Amino acid sequence: MLFFVGLGLYDERDISVKGLDAVRRADRVYAEFYTSRLMGVSLDDLERFYEKKITLLSRGDVEGQPTWLEEARDMDLALLVGGDPMISTTHLDLRMRAMELGIPTRVIHSSTIASAIPGLTGLQNYRFGRSTSIPFAYTVRGKRIVPETPYRVVQENRRANLHTMLYLDIQDRRYMTVNQGIEQLLEVEESLGGGDLASALGVGVARAGSDQPLVRADRLDRLKDVDFGGPLHTLVIPARLHFMEARALVVLATAPEEEVRRAEL
Repeated sequence: MLFFVGLGLYDERDISVKGLDAVRRADRVYAEFYTSRLMGVSLDDLERFYEKKITLLSRGDVEGQPTWLEEARDMDLALLVGGDPMISTTHLDLRMRAMELGIPTRVIHSSTIASAIPGLTGLQNYRFGRSTSIPFAYTVRGKRIVPETPYRVVQENRRANLHTMLYLDIQDRRYMTVNQGIEQLLEVEESLGGGDLASALGVGVARAGSDQPLVRADRLDRLKDVDFGGPLHTLVIPARLHFMEARALVVLATAPEEEVRRAEL
């Protein structure tokens, strides 16, 4: 059996009791932390709390040739992932590979940023449209490339009056901040001929799941100058606001009342 065990948002105590039971019963425990990471805990801390040796997998071990899957024919394996296991298509692909090999699988769910953001901000979960990721800009033959897809998704959702959740890039030990995400969105807008995104309302969330998450809302051109502190960060571009959402952003995210009134339905 291959168990996909969600670890939750921040530290070793976010795992469910059911997940912890599966980890402690497993013959071998693996983890991958390139799709998401628990910033409040180290691998050593996880091993002490779970009372198990954990083998860390690389991207190639998961997305390339996951030969370790064969072990699940004869023993129980637990794969640990940040957040909820099936939010990432990487894990869905791995699950289907296992099942095609005749290996039974089981998913043990946990908290995820997709459900934490509505809870932290007061934005209603059913009003979120398509989510997207903002990758770091990169250079090709000396030319700076800023991916346009996140900006286009934001504008598509705004036209449909839907909120947009933007996941910010993780590369090795490099974590995109809310500030960098906003700067890249505005850079794309300028390159495409300008628009009104700079004056739109945005919400930044840092360290969701910790004892002291930071939630701030303001116009994007002001929000990009807020110090959100350490990772992980998430950015939300709201649509027009229901009056309860507007009130929540003032109370929970210290949003300026004049900006919230301007964004109300």
